[in-house]
Amino acid sequence: MPKALVTGGAGFIGSHVVDRFLEAGYEVYVLDNLSSGRRENLAAGAVLHEIDVRSADAAALVRGTPFDVIAHLAAQIDVRKSVADPRYDADVNVAGTVNLLEALRTRSDPGTCRFVFVSTGGALYGDVGKLPSDERTPTNPDSPYGIAKLSAEYYSAYYARVHKLETAVVRLGNVYGPRQDPHGEAGVVAIFCGRLGSGEQITVFGDGLQTRDYVYVGDVARAIFAAATKPLPPAGPVDARAFNVATGVATSVLDLAKIMGRIAGGEPRIGFAPERRGELRASVLDCGKARAVLGWQPSATLEKGLAETYAWFRSKR
Repeated sequence: MPKALVTGGAGFIGSHVVDRFLEAGYEVYVLDNLSSGRRENLAAGAVLHEIDVRSADAAALVRGTPFDVIAHLAAQIDVRKSVADPRYDADVNVAGTVNLLEALRTRSDPGTCRFVFVSTGGALYGDVGKLPSDERTPTNPDSPYGIAKLSAEYYSAYYARVHKLETAVVRLGNVYGPRQDPHGEAGVVAIFCGRLGSGEQITVFGDGLQTRDYVYVGDVARAIFAAATKPLPPAGPVDARAFNVATGVATSVLDLAKIMGRIAGGEPRIGFAPERRGELRASVLDCGKARAVLGWQPSATLEKGLAETYAWFRSKR
Protein backbone atom coordinates (compact mmCIF):
# COMPACT_ATOMS: atom_id res chain seq x y z
CA MET A 1 0.00 0.00 0.00
CA PRO A 2 1.48 3.41 -0.93
CA LYS A 3 2.17 5.83 1.91
CA ALA A 4 1.39 9.56 2.00
CA LEU A 5 2.33 12.19 4.56
CA VAL A 6 0.11 15.28 4.76
CA THR A 7 1.61 18.07 6.85
CA GLY A 8 -1.06 20.35 8.27
CA GLY A 9 -3.43 17.47 7.62
CA ALA A 10 -5.73 18.30 10.53
CA GLY A 11 -6.42 21.73 9.08
CA PHE A 12 -9.12 22.93 6.73
CA ILE A 13 -7.53 22.13 3.36
CA GLY A 14 -5.20 19.45 4.67
CA SER A 15 -8.01 17.29 6.03
CA HIS A 16 -9.67 17.23 2.60
CA VAL A 17 -6.33 16.21 1.08
CA VAL A 18 -6.14 13.40 3.65
CA ASP A 19 -9.61 12.25 2.59
CA ARG A 20 -8.57 12.22 -1.09
CA PHE A 21 -5.51 10.07 -0.46
CA LEU A 22 -7.49 7.67 1.73
CA GLU A 23 -10.09 7.32 -1.04
CA ALA A 24 -7.27 6.43 -3.44
CA GLY A 25 -6.08 3.61 -1.19
CA TYR A 26 -3.09 5.25 0.46
CA GLU A 27 -1.89 4.67 3.99
CA VAL A 28 -2.06 8.26 5.26
CA TYR A 29 0.02 9.86 7.99
CA VAL A 30 -0.62 13.38 9.27
CA LEU A 31 1.95 15.76 10.73
CA ASP A 32 0.24 18.58 12.61
CA ASN A 33 0.99 20.42 15.85
CA LEU A 34 -2.74 21.24 16.20
CA SER A 35 -2.05 24.94 16.67
CA SER A 36 -4.91 25.58 14.25
CA GLY A 37 -5.81 22.08 13.03
CA ARG A 38 -8.41 19.94 14.76
CA ARG A 39 -8.47 16.25 15.53
CA GLU A 40 -12.13 16.06 14.59
CA ASN A 41 -11.26 17.04 11.00
CA LEU A 42 -9.37 13.79 10.51
CA ALA A 43 -10.87 10.64 9.06
CA ALA A 44 -10.56 7.52 11.18
CA GLY A 45 -8.00 5.91 8.88
CA ALA A 46 -5.36 8.64 9.22
CA VAL A 47 -2.42 8.29 11.64
CA LEU A 48 -1.69 11.56 13.47
CA HIS A 49 1.79 12.65 14.58
CA GLU A 50 1.32 15.69 16.80
CA ILE A 51 4.64 17.44 16.09
CA ASP A 52 5.84 20.76 14.68
CA VAL A 53 7.00 20.95 11.07
CA ARG A 54 10.17 22.77 12.19
CA SER A 55 11.21 20.08 14.65
CA ALA A 56 13.84 17.35 14.62
CA ASP A 57 10.99 14.88 15.14
CA ALA A 58 9.40 16.00 11.86
CA ALA A 59 12.70 15.50 10.05
CA ALA A 60 13.10 12.05 11.61
CA LEU A 61 9.61 11.03 10.49
CA VAL A 62 10.37 12.03 6.88
CA ARG A 63 13.82 10.47 6.90
CA GLY A 64 12.75 7.22 8.49
CA THR A 65 9.45 6.43 6.73
CA PRO A 66 9.23 5.29 3.09
CA PHE A 67 6.62 7.83 2.03
CA ASP A 68 5.68 7.85 -1.65
CA VAL A 69 4.16 11.32 -1.36
CA ILE A 70 4.57 14.28 0.98
CA ALA A 71 1.88 16.94 0.62
CA HIS A 72 3.19 19.93 2.55
CA LEU A 73 0.40 22.21 3.78
CA ALA A 74 1.58 23.02 7.32
CA ALA A 75 2.02 26.80 7.37
CA GLN A 76 1.42 30.16 8.96
CA ILE A 77 -1.43 31.34 6.69
CA ASP A 78 -2.48 34.75 7.98
CA VAL A 79 -1.25 37.71 5.89
CA ARG A 80 -1.89 40.15 8.74
CA LYS A 81 0.07 38.00 11.18
CA SER A 82 2.97 37.89 8.72
CA VAL A 83 2.99 41.69 8.58
CA ALA A 84 2.98 41.91 12.38
CA ASP A 85 5.64 39.20 12.89
CA PRO A 86 7.58 38.43 9.69
CA ARG A 87 10.28 36.52 11.58
CA TYR A 88 7.79 33.97 12.87
CA ASP A 89 6.16 33.71 9.45
CA ALA A 90 9.52 32.95 7.80
CA ASP A 91 10.43 30.47 10.53
CA VAL A 92 7.34 28.37 9.88
CA ASN A 93 6.91 28.83 6.13
CA VAL A 94 10.55 28.83 5.01
CA ALA A 95 12.54 27.02 7.70
CA GLY A 96 9.78 24.44 8.19
CA THR A 97 9.78 23.63 4.48
CA VAL A 98 13.57 23.38 4.30
CA ASN A 99 13.52 21.07 7.33
CA LEU A 100 11.36 18.60 5.41
CA LEU A 101 13.23 18.92 2.10
CA GLU A 102 16.59 18.40 3.75
CA ALA A 103 15.26 15.37 5.62
CA LEU A 104 13.97 13.95 2.35
CA ARG A 105 17.30 14.64 0.63
CA THR A 106 19.15 12.60 3.25
CA ARG A 107 16.75 9.65 3.01
CA SER A 108 18.22 6.48 1.53
CA ASP A 109 15.89 6.68 -1.51
CA PRO A 110 14.93 10.38 -1.86
CA GLY A 111 14.02 10.18 -5.54
CA THR A 112 11.13 7.78 -4.89
CA CYS A 113 9.03 10.34 -2.99
CA ARG A 114 7.02 13.16 -4.62
CA PHE A 115 7.08 16.38 -2.55
CA VAL A 116 4.17 18.75 -3.24
CA PHE A 117 4.49 22.22 -1.74
CA VAL A 118 1.21 24.08 -1.31
CA SER A 119 1.80 27.74 -2.06
CA THR A 120 -0.27 30.84 -2.76
CA GLY A 121 -1.40 32.48 -5.97
CA GLY A 122 -2.54 36.02 -5.34
CA ALA A 123 -0.11 36.83 -2.54
CA LEU A 124 2.74 35.56 -4.73
CA TYR A 125 2.07 37.64 -7.83
CA GLY A 126 1.04 40.79 -6.01
CA ASP A 127 -1.06 43.51 -7.64
CA VAL A 128 -0.13 43.05 -11.30
CA GLY A 129 -1.36 44.99 -14.29
CA LYS A 130 -2.29 41.96 -16.41
CA LEU A 131 -4.91 39.52 -15.20
CA PRO A 132 -5.43 36.61 -14.99
CA SER A 133 -1.97 35.73 -13.69
CA ASP A 134 -0.32 32.63 -15.12
CA GLU A 135 2.70 30.82 -13.70
CA ARG A 136 5.12 33.00 -15.69
CA THR A 137 3.72 36.25 -14.31
CA PRO A 138 6.52 38.13 -12.51
CA THR A 139 6.31 37.53 -8.78
CA ASN A 140 6.04 40.64 -6.65
CA PRO A 141 4.71 39.76 -3.18
CA ASP A 142 3.31 42.62 -1.10
CA SER A 143 3.45 40.78 2.23
CA PRO A 144 5.97 38.75 4.26
CA TYR A 145 3.60 35.79 3.83
CA GLY A 146 3.91 35.95 0.04
CA ILE A 147 7.68 36.46 0.27
CA ALA A 148 8.06 33.40 2.50
CA LYS A 149 5.94 31.23 0.22
CA LEU A 150 7.97 32.31 -2.80
CA SER A 151 11.21 31.59 -0.93
CA ALA A 152 9.98 28.08 -0.14
CA GLU A 153 9.15 27.61 -3.83
CA TYR A 154 12.72 28.51 -4.74
CA TYR A 155 13.99 25.92 -2.28
CA SER A 156 11.64 23.34 -3.80
CA ALA A 157 12.96 24.10 -7.31
CA TYR A 158 16.56 24.03 -6.05
CA TYR A 159 16.15 20.58 -4.50
CA ALA A 160 14.61 19.33 -7.76
CA ARG A 161 17.39 20.70 -9.98
CA VAL A 162 20.42 20.05 -7.80
CA HIS A 163 19.43 17.07 -5.66
CA LYS A 164 17.03 15.42 -8.15
CA LEU A 165 14.05 15.36 -5.79
CA GLU A 166 10.58 14.98 -7.28
CA THR A 167 9.02 18.29 -6.27
CA ALA A 168 5.94 20.17 -7.45
CA VAL A 169 4.17 23.34 -6.36
CA VAL A 170 0.49 24.26 -6.38
CA ARG A 171 -0.39 27.95 -6.13
CA LEU A 172 -3.86 28.26 -4.68
CA GLY A 173 -6.54 30.88 -5.16
CA ASN A 174 -8.88 31.72 -2.27
CA VAL A 175 -10.00 28.36 -0.98
CA TYR A 176 -13.35 27.91 0.75
CA GLY A 177 -15.54 25.03 1.85
CA PRO A 178 -16.59 22.81 4.77
CA ARG A 179 -14.32 22.70 7.84
CA GLN A 180 -12.98 26.22 7.33
CA ASP A 181 -12.73 28.03 10.65
CA PRO A 182 -14.66 31.33 10.82
CA HIS A 183 -12.53 32.44 13.77
CA GLY A 184 -8.90 33.54 13.73
CA GLU A 185 -7.02 32.66 10.54
CA ALA A 186 -10.01 32.31 8.27
CA GLY A 187 -11.20 33.04 4.77
CA VAL A 188 -13.96 35.50 4.06
CA VAL A 189 -16.44 32.79 3.05
CA ALA A 190 -16.20 31.08 6.44
CA ILE A 191 -16.59 34.39 8.24
CA PHE A 192 -19.62 35.34 6.13
CA CYS A 193 -21.21 31.91 6.75
CA GLY A 194 -20.84 32.33 10.49
CA ARG A 195 -22.32 35.82 10.51
CA LEU A 196 -25.16 35.10 8.10
CA GLY A 197 -26.09 32.01 10.07
CA SER A 198 -26.43 34.02 13.27
CA GLY A 199 -28.07 37.05 11.66
CA GLU A 200 -25.10 39.34 12.29
CA GLN A 201 -23.85 42.16 10.12
CA ILE A 202 -21.15 41.33 7.56
CA THR A 203 -18.01 43.49 7.74
CA VAL A 204 -16.38 44.43 4.44
CA PHE A 205 -12.89 45.93 4.54
CA GLY A 206 -12.24 48.76 2.12
CA ASP A 207 -14.83 49.46 -0.57
CA GLY A 208 -15.64 45.78 -1.21
CA LEU A 209 -14.69 46.02 -4.88
CA GLN A 210 -11.46 44.09 -4.40
CA THR A 211 -11.61 40.78 -6.27
CA ARG A 212 -10.50 37.22 -5.53
CA ASP A 213 -10.54 33.87 -7.30
CA TYR A 214 -12.60 31.58 -5.05
CA VAL A 215 -12.02 27.83 -5.47
CA TYR A 216 -13.84 25.00 -3.69
CA VAL A 217 -11.77 22.88 -1.31
CA GLY A 218 -12.79 19.58 -2.90
CA ASP A 219 -11.39 20.77 -6.22
CA VAL A 220 -8.19 21.84 -4.47
CA ALA A 221 -7.75 18.39 -2.90
CA ARG A 222 -8.10 16.83 -6.36
CA ALA A 223 -5.48 19.21 -7.74
CA ILE A 224 -2.98 18.40 -4.99
CA PHE A 225 -3.54 14.69 -5.58
CA ALA A 226 -2.95 15.20 -9.31
CA ALA A 227 0.28 17.11 -8.62
CA ALA A 228 1.35 14.23 -6.38
CA THR A 229 0.65 11.46 -8.89
CA LYS A 230 0.78 12.73 -12.49
CA PRO A 231 3.99 12.96 -14.59
CA LEU A 232 5.81 16.28 -14.16
CA PRO A 233 7.70 18.50 -16.59
CA PRO A 234 11.52 18.53 -16.30
CA ALA A 235 12.97 20.38 -13.32
CA GLY A 236 14.05 23.93 -14.08
CA PRO A 237 13.26 27.48 -12.98
CA VAL A 238 10.97 28.14 -10.05
CA ASP A 239 7.82 28.06 -12.20
CA ALA A 240 8.73 24.90 -14.18
CA ARG A 241 6.73 22.61 -11.91
CA ALA A 242 4.36 25.22 -10.46
CA PHE A 243 0.62 25.02 -11.13
CA ASN A 244 -2.08 27.60 -10.47
CA VAL A 245 -5.17 26.07 -8.86
CA ALA A 246 -8.27 28.26 -8.93
CA THR A 247 -11.17 28.96 -11.30
CA GLY A 248 -10.05 31.86 -13.48
CA VAL A 249 -13.10 33.85 -12.37
CA ALA A 250 -12.79 37.09 -10.39
CA THR A 251 -15.49 37.87 -7.80
CA SER A 252 -15.67 41.03 -5.72
CA VAL A 253 -16.24 40.85 -1.99
CA LEU A 254 -19.54 42.72 -2.38
CA ASP A 255 -20.75 40.28 -5.04
CA LEU A 256 -19.70 37.40 -2.81
CA ALA A 257 -21.76 38.86 0.05
CA LYS A 258 -24.82 39.22 -2.19
CA ILE A 259 -24.58 35.65 -3.48
CA MET A 260 -24.23 34.31 0.04
CA GLY A 261 -27.11 36.45 1.22
CA ARG A 262 -29.35 34.84 -1.42
CA ILE A 263 -28.19 31.39 -0.34
CA ALA A 264 -28.93 32.25 3.29
CA GLY A 265 -32.38 33.51 2.33
CA GLY A 266 -32.12 37.26 2.74
CA GLU A 267 -30.36 40.50 1.92
CA PRO A 268 -27.14 40.70 3.98
CA ARG A 269 -26.53 43.65 6.29
CA ILE A 270 -23.13 45.05 5.33
CA GLY A 271 -20.88 47.35 7.33
CA PHE A 272 -17.62 48.82 6.07
CA ALA A 273 -14.24 49.06 7.82
CA PRO A 274 -10.84 50.47 6.75
CA GLU A 275 -8.85 48.35 4.30
CA ARG A 276 -6.18 46.08 5.76
CA ARG A 277 -2.44 46.39 5.18
CA GLY A 278 -0.73 43.84 2.94
CA GLU A 279 -3.88 42.69 1.14
CA LEU A 280 -4.28 42.71 -2.63
CA ARG A 281 -6.66 44.78 -4.69
CA ALA A 282 -7.25 42.19 -7.40
CA SER A 283 -6.37 38.54 -7.93
CA VAL A 284 -7.48 35.98 -10.52
CA LEU A 285 -5.42 33.03 -11.77
CA ASP A 286 -4.98 31.39 -15.16
CA CYS A 287 -5.15 27.62 -14.59
CA GLY A 288 -4.47 26.45 -18.14
CA LYS A 289 -1.21 24.75 -17.19
CA ALA A 290 -2.86 22.56 -14.53
CA ARG A 291 -5.49 21.61 -17.10
CA ALA A 292 -2.95 20.75 -19.79
CA VAL A 293 -0.30 18.99 -17.68
CA LEU A 294 -2.21 17.51 -14.74
CA GLY A 295 -5.57 16.99 -16.40
CA TRP A 296 -7.21 19.02 -13.64
CA GLN A 297 -9.93 21.62 -13.78
CA PRO A 298 -12.41 22.91 -11.19
CA SER A 299 -15.80 21.24 -11.13
CA ALA A 300 -17.76 23.26 -8.54
CA THR A 301 -19.38 26.54 -9.60
CA LEU A 302 -19.17 29.33 -7.05
CA GLU A 303 -22.92 29.18 -6.34
CA LYS A 304 -22.87 25.40 -5.85
CA GLY A 305 -19.75 25.46 -3.68
CA LEU A 306 -21.08 28.30 -1.53
CA ALA A 307 -24.41 26.52 -1.08
CA GLU A 308 -22.67 23.34 0.08
CA THR A 309 -20.41 25.34 2.38
CA TYR A 310 -23.27 27.28 3.95
CA ALA A 311 -25.27 24.05 4.45
CA TRP A 312 -22.28 22.53 6.26
CA PHE A 313 -21.98 25.56 8.57
CA ARG A 314 -25.71 25.45 9.27
CA SER A 315 -25.46 21.76 10.17
CA LYS A 316 -22.74 22.57 12.73
CA ARG A 317 -24.68 25.30 14.49
